[in-house]
Amino acid sequence: MITRKSTIQIGRMRKAGAVVGDTLRMLRGMIEPGVTLKALDREAEKLIRSRGAKPTFKGYHGFPAALCLSVNEQVVHGIPSDRKLQEGDILSIDCGATLDGWVGDSAITVGVGSIAAELSQLIETTRASLFAGIGAARPGNRVGDIGAAIEAVINERGYGIVREYCGHGVGRQLHEDPQVPNYGRAGTGPRIQSGWCLALEPMVNLGGDDVMTLSDGWTVITRDRKASAHYELAIAITDAGPEYLTLTSQDEYP
Repeated sequence: MITRKSTIQIGRMRKAGAVVGDTLRMLRGMIEPGVTLKALDREAEKLIRSRGAKPTFKGYHGFPAALCLSVNEQVVHGIPSDRKLQEGDILSIDCGATLDGWVGDSAITVGVGSIAAELSQLIETTRASLFAGIGAARPGNRVGDIGAAIEAVINERGYGIVREYCGHGVGRQLHEDPQVPNYGRAGTGPRIQSGWCLALEPMVNLGGDDVMTLSDGWTVITRDRKASAHYELAIAITDAGPEYLTLTSQDEYP
């Protein structure tokens, strides 16, 4: 069932999103060669809890950390470890915070130091596809319009699309209806209504579409071991258009 949120409820989600945004801003400033993934996770959890929220991911179906940190060929759900970031890596940071029973959820991909041009282009394409999807998320459109807009950007630039994982509704739960694939046919799927809250999250591969899950049961990697990037933003659908709920640094937005 797709639930519509009231203005008051969207305001509460905005507060949860602000915790996520502040956390991602802090983490962006920490990214440099030699920093461990566990250090990033530790500081994120500290900030989230200092704001009266709790890390949504920690304990979710048994996930052991506050952040999903995915490096290079890791697509999503990477578990923070003692691994040290190296010059030229790219890192997907996926963060969730629950405040007063409402969830904020967002992800960014950042480069570590100086990165290869092809990786910069991959990150920018992923970001651009996210905002193409957001642009289609308007009352009267359909869910398929969002996926089609995301897919068009990715296909035009010749990258792989992760199809096994998708965007979703968000609210009192991290994952709510509807599912929002990062591909699709325009004019299909449920008709979008004001009051919906969605987390759109394209995952884009430098190589092919195919992914696989490692033996830890969580970490998803590209099957061809080429790099992957990930962006996610929670939005509220309003009569005036989509509203960002998880703001990060201003340069994340068009």
